[in-house]
Amino acid sequence: MKVLIADDSPTMLRLLESTLKNWGYEVVEAHDGEQAFQILSAEDPPPIAILDWVMPRITGPELCRRVRSRKSRAYTYILLLSSKAQRQDLIEGMGAGADDYIIKPFDNPELEVRLRAGRRIVDLQTELMQMQDALREQATRDSLTHCWNRFCLFDILAGEISRCCRGKKTLGVIMLDLDRFKRVNDTHGHVCGDEVLKQLVKRVELVIRPYDTVGRYGGEEFICVFPGCGEQELRRNAERIRAEVEARPVEWMGQQVRITSSFGAVAGVPTPGMTPDQLIRTADEALYRAKREGRNRVSFTAYGDPE
Repeated sequence: MKVLIADDSPTMLRLLESTLKNWGYEVVEAHDGEQAFQILSAEDPPPIAILDWVMPRITGPELCRRVRSRKSRAYTYILLLSSKAQRQDLIEGMGAGADDYIIKPFDNPELEVRLRAGRRIVDLQTELMQMQDALREQATRDSLTHCWNRFCLFDILAGEISRCCRGKKTLGVIMLDLDRFKRVNDTHGHVCGDEVLKQLVKRVELVIRPYDTVGRYGGEEFICVFPGCGEQELRRNAERIRAEVEARPVEWMGQQVRITSSFGAVAGVPTPGMTPDQLIRTADEALYRAKREGRNRVSFTAYGDPE
Protein backbone atom coordinates (compact mmCIF):
# COMPACT_ATOMS: atom_id res chain seq x y z
CA MET A 1 0.00 0.00 0.00
CA LYS A 2 1.22 3.51 -0.83
CA VAL A 3 1.94 5.94 2.00
CA LEU A 4 2.70 9.63 1.51
CA ILE A 5 5.24 11.09 3.93
CA ALA A 6 5.45 14.89 3.99
CA ASP A 7 8.12 16.65 6.03
CA ASP A 8 10.57 19.48 5.32
CA SER A 9 13.28 17.70 7.32
CA PRO A 10 15.46 15.44 5.11
CA THR A 11 16.52 13.51 8.21
CA MET A 12 12.91 12.76 9.21
CA LEU A 13 12.03 11.81 5.64
CA ARG A 14 14.89 9.31 5.49
CA LEU A 15 13.92 7.84 8.84
CA LEU A 16 10.27 7.48 7.90
CA GLU A 17 11.10 6.11 4.46
CA SER A 18 13.42 3.44 5.85
CA THR A 19 10.97 2.44 8.57
CA LEU A 20 7.94 2.19 6.29
CA LYS A 21 9.76 0.29 3.56
CA ASN A 22 10.87 -2.27 6.15
CA TRP A 23 7.18 -2.76 6.95
CA GLY A 24 6.33 -3.36 3.30
CA TYR A 25 4.84 0.01 2.37
CA GLU A 26 5.47 1.84 -0.89
CA VAL A 27 6.63 5.33 0.04
CA VAL A 28 5.87 8.60 -1.77
CA GLU A 29 7.72 11.70 -0.53
CA ALA A 30 6.81 15.37 -0.32
CA HIS A 31 9.11 18.12 0.97
CA ASP A 32 6.46 20.71 1.79
CA GLY A 33 2.70 21.06 2.21
CA GLU A 34 2.05 22.32 -1.31
CA GLN A 35 3.80 19.34 -2.91
CA ALA A 36 1.90 17.00 -0.58
CA PHE A 37 -1.43 18.57 -1.58
CA GLN A 38 -0.62 18.16 -5.28
CA ILE A 39 0.13 14.47 -4.73
CA LEU A 40 -3.06 13.93 -2.75
CA SER A 41 -5.10 15.79 -5.38
CA ALA A 42 -3.76 13.71 -8.27
CA GLU A 43 -5.45 10.67 -9.74
CA ASP A 44 -5.01 7.55 -7.58
CA PRO A 45 -3.38 9.27 -4.58
CA PRO A 46 -1.78 7.33 -1.70
CA PRO A 47 -4.58 6.20 0.63
CA ILE A 48 -2.52 6.95 3.76
CA ALA A 49 -0.63 10.17 4.48
CA ILE A 50 1.78 10.98 7.32
CA LEU A 51 2.02 14.77 7.54
CA ASP A 52 4.33 16.89 9.62
CA TRP A 53 2.55 19.65 11.51
CA VAL A 54 5.01 22.43 10.66
CA MET A 55 5.85 22.59 6.94
CA PRO A 56 6.60 25.41 4.47
CA ARG A 57 3.79 26.83 2.30
CA ILE A 58 0.99 24.71 3.81
CA THR A 59 0.98 23.42 7.38
CA GLY A 60 -0.18 19.94 8.32
CA PRO A 61 -3.54 21.06 9.82
CA GLU A 62 -4.28 23.34 6.86
CA LEU A 63 -3.45 20.50 4.49
CA CYS A 64 -5.91 18.30 6.39
CA ARG A 65 -8.63 20.90 5.92
CA ARG A 66 -7.95 21.19 2.19
CA VAL A 67 -8.00 17.43 1.68
CA ARG A 68 -11.28 17.06 3.58
CA SER A 69 -12.88 19.90 1.62
CA ARG A 70 -12.32 18.07 -1.68
CA LYS A 71 -15.12 15.96 -3.13
CA SER A 72 -13.47 12.61 -3.64
CA ARG A 73 -14.82 9.09 -3.38
CA ALA A 74 -11.48 7.71 -2.21
CA TYR A 75 -10.72 8.37 1.44
CA THR A 76 -7.28 9.51 2.61
CA TYR A 77 -6.33 8.37 6.09
CA ILE A 78 -4.23 11.17 7.61
CA LEU A 79 -1.81 10.82 10.49
CA LEU A 80 -0.37 14.08 11.84
CA LEU A 81 3.19 13.96 13.13
CA SER A 82 4.25 16.71 15.54
CA SER A 83 6.48 17.59 18.46
CA LYS A 84 3.51 19.43 19.99
CA ALA A 85 2.19 17.37 22.89
CA GLN A 86 -0.43 19.63 24.45
CA ARG A 87 -4.05 18.50 24.64
CA GLN A 88 -5.13 21.60 22.72
CA ASP A 89 -2.78 20.67 19.86
CA LEU A 90 -4.38 17.24 19.62
CA ILE A 91 -7.84 18.81 19.52
CA GLU A 92 -6.76 21.27 16.81
CA GLY A 93 -5.19 18.58 14.66
CA MET A 94 -8.14 16.20 14.87
CA GLY A 95 -10.54 19.10 14.35
CA ALA A 96 -8.73 19.97 11.12
CA GLY A 97 -9.53 16.52 9.76
CA ALA A 98 -6.66 14.28 10.86
CA ASP A 99 -7.58 10.70 11.70
CA ASP A 100 -4.76 10.17 14.18
CA TYR A 101 -1.94 12.02 15.87
CA ILE A 102 1.52 10.90 16.92
CA ILE A 103 4.20 12.83 18.79
CA LYS A 104 7.82 13.12 17.66
CA PRO A 105 10.15 11.46 18.22
CA PHE A 106 7.83 8.61 17.35
CA ASP A 107 8.01 5.11 18.76
CA ASN A 108 8.24 2.49 15.98
CA PRO A 109 5.79 -0.05 17.47
CA GLU A 110 3.26 2.73 18.13
CA LEU A 111 3.55 4.08 14.59
CA GLU A 112 3.20 0.58 13.13
CA VAL A 113 0.03 -0.09 15.13
CA ARG A 114 -1.51 3.24 14.12
CA LEU A 115 -0.72 2.59 10.47
CA ARG A 116 -2.26 -0.85 10.75
CA ALA A 117 -5.46 0.74 12.07
CA GLY A 118 -5.42 3.18 9.17
CA ARG A 119 -4.95 0.37 6.72
CA ARG A 120 -8.01 -1.42 8.09
CA ILE A 121 -10.09 1.73 7.59
CA VAL A 122 -8.80 2.18 4.02
CA ASP A 123 -9.55 -1.48 3.23
CA LEU A 124 -13.09 -1.11 4.58
CA GLN A 125 -13.56 2.03 2.49
CA THR A 126 -12.37 0.17 -0.62
CA GLU A 127 -14.82 -2.65 0.04
CA LEU A 128 -17.64 -0.14 0.50
CA MET A 129 -16.80 1.58 -2.80
CA GLN A 130 -16.76 -1.79 -4.58
CA MET A 131 -20.18 -2.60 -3.14
CA GLN A 132 -21.50 0.80 -4.28
CA ASP A 133 -20.12 0.21 -7.77
CA ALA A 134 -21.75 -3.23 -7.89
CA LEU A 135 -25.11 -1.80 -6.80
CA ARG A 136 -24.82 1.00 -9.36
CA GLU A 137 -24.04 -1.57 -12.05
CA GLN A 138 -27.12 -3.59 -11.08
CA ALA A 139 -29.30 -0.48 -11.11
CA THR A 140 -28.20 0.85 -14.51
CA ARG A 141 -26.92 -2.08 -16.58
CA ASP A 142 -28.62 -5.05 -18.17
CA SER A 143 -27.46 -8.11 -16.24
CA LEU A 144 -26.90 -10.23 -19.35
CA THR A 145 -25.39 -7.93 -21.97
CA HIS A 146 -24.04 -5.17 -19.65
CA CYS A 147 -25.37 -2.42 -21.90
CA TRP A 148 -27.73 0.16 -20.37
CA ASN A 149 -30.97 -1.27 -19.01
CA ARG A 150 -34.42 -0.01 -19.98
CA PHE A 151 -34.81 2.31 -16.99
CA CYS A 152 -31.48 4.04 -17.56
CA LEU A 153 -32.00 4.07 -21.32
CA PHE A 154 -35.20 6.12 -20.91
CA ASP A 155 -33.35 8.59 -18.67
CA ILE A 156 -30.57 9.00 -21.24
CA LEU A 157 -33.05 9.42 -24.08
CA ALA A 158 -35.10 11.98 -22.13
CA GLY A 159 -31.93 14.00 -21.49
CA GLU A 160 -30.93 13.93 -25.16
CA ILE A 161 -34.43 14.93 -26.29
CA SER A 162 -34.35 17.93 -23.95
CA ARG A 163 -30.82 18.94 -24.95
CA CYS A 164 -31.41 18.63 -28.70
CA CYS A 165 -34.75 20.43 -28.43
CA ARG A 166 -33.14 23.41 -26.68
CA GLY A 167 -30.25 23.56 -29.14
CA LYS A 168 -32.33 22.76 -32.24
CA LYS A 169 -30.04 19.81 -32.91
CA THR A 170 -30.89 16.56 -34.64
CA LEU A 171 -31.33 13.35 -32.68
CA GLY A 172 -31.26 9.91 -34.24
CA VAL A 173 -32.73 6.78 -32.64
CA ILE A 174 -32.55 3.21 -33.86
CA MET A 175 -34.62 0.32 -32.61
CA LEU A 176 -33.18 -3.00 -33.70
CA ASP A 177 -34.53 -6.49 -33.31
CA LEU A 178 -32.86 -9.83 -33.97
CA ASP A 179 -34.61 -11.69 -36.77
CA ARG A 180 -36.25 -14.99 -35.86
CA PHE A 181 -34.59 -15.08 -32.46
CA LYS A 182 -37.10 -17.65 -31.19
CA ARG A 183 -35.72 -20.08 -33.77
CA VAL A 184 -32.23 -19.67 -32.24
CA ASN A 185 -33.56 -20.53 -28.78
CA ASP A 186 -35.64 -23.45 -30.07
CA THR A 187 -32.79 -24.89 -32.15
CA HIS A 188 -29.73 -24.26 -30.00
CA GLY A 189 -31.14 -23.57 -26.54
CA HIS A 190 -31.56 -20.49 -24.40
CA VAL A 191 -27.92 -20.45 -23.28
CA CYS A 192 -26.93 -20.06 -26.92
CA GLY A 193 -29.57 -17.34 -27.24
CA ASP A 194 -27.97 -15.48 -24.35
CA GLU A 195 -24.59 -15.65 -26.06
CA VAL A 196 -26.11 -14.32 -29.29
CA LEU A 197 -27.52 -11.31 -27.41
CA LYS A 198 -24.15 -10.61 -25.81
CA GLN A 199 -22.38 -10.85 -29.15
CA LEU A 200 -24.95 -8.54 -30.71
CA VAL A 201 -24.19 -5.80 -28.17
CA LYS A 202 -20.45 -6.20 -28.68
CA ARG A 203 -20.88 -5.77 -32.42
CA VAL A 204 -23.05 -2.70 -32.00
CA GLU A 205 -20.45 -1.16 -29.69
CA LEU A 206 -17.79 -1.68 -32.36
CA VAL A 207 -19.72 0.61 -34.69
CA ILE A 208 -21.19 3.39 -32.55
CA ARG A 209 -19.29 6.44 -31.33
CA PRO A 210 -18.09 6.70 -27.72
CA TYR A 211 -20.83 9.22 -26.88
CA ASP A 212 -23.64 7.22 -28.52
CA THR A 213 -25.80 4.92 -26.41
CA VAL A 214 -26.95 1.33 -26.74
CA GLY A 215 -29.46 -0.15 -24.29
CA ARG A 216 -31.66 -3.21 -24.02
CA TYR A 217 -35.30 -2.30 -24.47
CA GLY A 218 -36.53 -5.81 -23.77
CA GLY A 219 -36.05 -9.38 -25.01
CA GLU A 220 -34.09 -9.22 -28.25
CA GLU A 221 -34.91 -5.54 -28.90
CA PHE A 222 -32.27 -2.85 -28.41
CA ILE A 223 -32.25 0.91 -28.81
CA CYS A 224 -29.34 3.06 -29.97
CA VAL A 225 -29.30 6.82 -29.42
CA PHE A 226 -27.25 9.03 -31.77
CA PRO A 227 -27.04 12.72 -30.75
CA GLY A 228 -26.47 15.06 -33.67
CA CYS A 229 -27.33 12.49 -36.35
CA GLY A 230 -29.61 13.44 -39.22
CA GLU A 231 -31.17 11.09 -41.75
CA GLN A 232 -28.16 10.33 -43.94
CA GLU A 233 -25.72 9.74 -41.09
CA LEU A 234 -28.24 7.66 -39.18
CA ARG A 235 -28.94 5.51 -42.22
CA ARG A 236 -25.20 4.91 -42.59
CA ASN A 237 -24.85 3.97 -38.93
CA ALA A 238 -27.79 1.60 -39.07
CA GLU A 239 -26.46 -0.04 -42.21
CA ARG A 240 -23.01 -0.44 -40.66
CA ILE A 241 -24.51 -2.14 -37.61
CA ARG A 242 -26.71 -4.34 -39.82
CA ALA A 243 -23.70 -5.43 -41.88
CA GLU A 244 -21.57 -6.03 -38.77
CA VAL A 245 -24.25 -8.25 -37.23
CA GLU A 246 -24.71 -10.26 -40.41
CA ALA A 247 -21.02 -10.52 -41.33
CA ARG A 248 -19.96 -13.27 -38.91
CA PRO A 249 -21.90 -16.16 -37.42
CA VAL A 250 -21.81 -16.65 -33.66
CA GLU A 251 -19.65 -19.63 -32.72
CA TRP A 252 -21.50 -21.95 -30.34
CA MET A 253 -20.50 -25.49 -29.30
CA GLY A 254 -18.75 -26.11 -32.61
CA GLN A 255 -21.66 -24.71 -34.59
CA GLN A 256 -22.07 -21.48 -36.49
CA VAL A 257 -25.24 -19.61 -35.66
CA ARG A 258 -26.03 -17.04 -38.31
CA ILE A 259 -27.94 -13.96 -37.21
CA THR A 260 -29.47 -10.93 -38.87
CA SER A 261 -31.38 -7.96 -37.53
CA SER A 262 -34.00 -5.46 -38.61
CA PHE A 263 -33.88 -1.73 -37.92
CA GLY A 264 -36.34 1.07 -37.37
CA ALA A 265 -34.40 4.34 -37.70
CA VAL A 266 -35.84 7.78 -36.92
CA ALA A 267 -34.18 11.19 -37.01
CA GLY A 268 -35.21 14.80 -36.64
CA VAL A 269 -35.17 17.77 -34.29
CA PRO A 270 -37.22 17.02 -31.15
CA THR A 271 -40.19 19.29 -30.50
CA PRO A 272 -41.09 20.73 -27.07
CA GLY A 273 -42.91 18.19 -24.93
CA MET A 274 -41.73 15.17 -26.92
CA THR A 275 -41.27 12.11 -24.70
CA PRO A 276 -39.07 9.02 -25.00
CA ASP A 277 -42.23 6.90 -25.38
CA GLN A 278 -43.34 8.89 -28.40
CA LEU A 279 -39.96 8.66 -30.07
CA ILE A 280 -39.62 4.95 -29.36
CA ARG A 281 -43.14 4.33 -30.69
CA THR A 282 -42.15 5.98 -33.97
CA ALA A 283 -38.98 3.87 -34.17
CA ASP A 284 -40.99 0.75 -33.35
CA GLU A 285 -43.38 1.41 -36.24
CA ALA A 286 -40.40 1.77 -38.58
CA LEU A 287 -38.95 -1.47 -37.23
CA TYR A 288 -42.12 -3.42 -37.94
CA ARG A 289 -42.19 -1.98 -41.43
CA ALA A 290 -38.67 -3.38 -41.94
CA LYS A 291 -39.92 -6.77 -40.69
CA ARG A 292 -42.87 -6.74 -43.07
CA GLU A 293 -40.62 -5.83 -45.99
CA GLY A 294 -38.46 -8.92 -45.52
CA ARG A 295 -36.24 -8.42 -42.43
CA ASN A 296 -32.47 -7.76 -42.35
CA ARG A 297 -32.97 -4.19 -43.53
CA VAL A 298 -33.29 -0.59 -42.37
CA SER A 299 -36.54 1.36 -42.49
CA PHE A 300 -36.37 5.12 -41.90
CA THR A 301 -38.91 7.68 -40.65
CA ALA A 302 -38.45 11.40 -40.09
CA TYR A 303 -40.03 13.06 -37.05
CA GLY A 304 -40.31 16.43 -35.29
CA ASP A 305 -39.16 19.74 -36.75
CA PRO A 306 -37.43 19.79 -40.17
CA GLU A 307 -33.61 19.63 -39.94
